[in-house]
Amino acid sequence: MPDFTSAPRTTLTTLMLPLADRSLVLPNVAVAELIDYQVHQPVLDAPGWHLGMIVWRDLQIPLVSFEAACGAQAVVGKQARIVVLNCLSDGPLQFMAIVIQGVPRSCRVDSQLSYVDVPLAALELAAVQISDRVAKIPDLDGLERLLLSY
Repeated sequence: MPDFTSAPRTTLTTLMLPLADRSLVLPNVAVAELIDYQVHQPVLDAPGWHLGMIVWRDLQIPLVSFEAACGAQAVVGKQARIVVLNCLSDGPLQFMAIVIQGVPRSCRVDSQLSYVDVPLAALELAAVQISDRVAKIPDLDGLERLLLSY
């Protein structure tokens, strides 16, 4: 039988994104860019989680409140910023953006993540312990499907 105890751990560089009521953790490759908060162009008859459209690199991309998409209140605080995310599917969206409440923190995680048993929202896949914080792993495919469904 192989000895797995000496197998090297796989590490991944991630970003911890501060939201109003939780933190999200994403691999660096999911994030296209962090930009300053900007006024968005409202979309008629959009649900409350769809804040509108922003212009980024001459593209119009949807701006989402992750908290509101999970059933909480949309929040845009004094330190609000926007994280532009790469969309994962081959669908019509290439990028989407979410509002965050501060500066993301870079951290390295390894394959030995500690999962935490806490309630999850519909767009959260899991909760993990990173240092002294619990962070949620967002369902970016689900968020993209939500944007395309309305």
